[in-house]
Order: sequence, then C-alpha cells, then structure tokens
Amino acid sequence: MELVKYLLQAGADVNAQGGFYGTALQAAAYEGKIGIVKCLLQAGADVNTQGG
Repeated sequence: MELVKYLLQAGADVNAQGGFYGTALQAAAYEGKIGIVKCLLQAGADVNTQGG
C-alpha cells in the first residue's frame, strides 16, 4: 500500500493501463486488495474503465 501511495504522490496515472489486469484498480480488485482499491478510488480511479 505504501508503494501505491508513493507512486500516486509522485504523479503516476491512476488510470494507466497495461499488463494482464488492465488498470491498477482492476488488478487490486481481482487480487482482493481492498485497502489498495480504496486508495485508488480516493485518488480518482475510474471504475468504468474497460480493459484487462
């Protein structure tokens, strides 16, 4: 979770896509990482982004 917060503070695109899961939000949700999901949502992650 600290790494996610660090990357967001450093300007990482919360809705960037890539890899197997699509977005970080999709990956966190798939893996059941509720704390990271909440963090990404608070940072403005788009729940309607398609991909993955």
